[in-house]
Amino acid sequence: MNPSTTERAAAGRRVTWVSIAVNVVLSAAQIAIGLQAHAQSLVADGFHSLADLFDDFIVLAANRFSHDPADANHPYGHQRIETLASLALGLTLVGTGLGILYTAIQRLQHLDALPPLHSIAFWVALVTLIAKEALFRYMLHVGEKHRSPLLIANAWHARSDAASSLVVALGIAGGLFGWRLLDPVAALVVGLMIVRTGWRFSWDALSELIDTGISELERSAVRATILATPGVVACPTLRSRRMAHAVLIDATVQVAPRISVSEGHQIAETVQDHVLAAHDAVIEVLVHVAVETDDLRTITHQPSRTEVISALRAAGVIDLDEETPMLHYLNSGLEIELTHAPDPGLPNPDALLDTLRERFPAAEPPIAKLDIRFTSDLSAVMHHDA
Repeated sequence: MNPSTTERAAAGRRVTWVSIAVNVVLSAAQIAIGLQAHAQSLVADGFHSLADLFDDFIVLAANRFSHDPADANHPYGHQRIETLASLALGLTLVGTGLGILYTAIQRLQHLDALPPLHSIAFWVALVTLIAKEALFRYMLHVGEKHRSPLLIANAWHARSDAASSLVVALGIAGGLFGWRLLDPVAALVVGLMIVRTGWRFSWDALSELIDTGISELERSAVRATILATPGVVACPTLRSRRMAHAVLIDATVQVAPRISVSEGHQIAETVQDHVLAAHDAVIEVLVHVAVETDDLRTITHQPSRTEVISALRAAGVIDLDEETPMLHYLNSGLEIELTHAPDPGLPNPDALLDTLRERFPAAEPPIAKLDIRFTSDLSAVMHHDA
């Protein structure tokens, strides 16, 4: 079952407020202790935590507005606000990472001027590592449970924070043992990790905003569900796009060419029901029904129902109404099935077919068949083939 919008929104708010509380404490401790202990990598990680705090507020705003119901201006809903928030989060990370890289490079160029480190920086880095790993596991669990890309992205962001805190702890430990190079190197590694993570989130968000479809594996699974639906002959086209946690499907299904419109509609509705039931991420399925031979699309300039009825009446077929002729627009040409009361004055089928072809010379291919069934004996059939 799909998690409800209300459940997803509530979970997002709860997780994000936990993350905010953790990052407020960590960033304050890292920056304050890092400056006092002369640990540049710890200060860098503290500013990283501040960036996380900013990102958490982005997530809160997105979580609030992305779950607003669809309206006249946004008929598909507001889920892509989550996507925009993910893009903002990624770009923030890239900017933060580049700033850390610049500072680390500057310190590497002036190692002799670096003041000595204090051991308290190592213990703060260790506590930060444990806290961020715990935060990652909690956020990932909630994000996967509610299938929220934004929460999952924020969770992996927390994991990258934990990894960077590990690097910081190792760099500070090395610096305490006399290898002062390791602290700015650790800051450099942290910066690269942040840039990489931010680029990945930014690229995923941009891919969604330009309507990149679901994976080939996911498409194959949806296509298999469609083809398993009774009445579906083929599925020549299947398009998809993502909207945050949701997937929209647009499919063309081919059905037997002589079934009724209502049966074709019923098959389309069955396809929709099957796909929605079998694929949790899919929230909407648009099905276009085509006849079995529509993939060639060689029929052009074929007469409409109104034109066919007008031509038949002009040729002497009087007992007609708007629903009497059954028209089949096939690649072999238009086929007409006509039910009529017994009438000695009814035109000969050969002549009637010739009349229709003369009436519609632009039809390509020409009208292929005319069947006449009499209401007194439906088993008796007069027909003429091309």
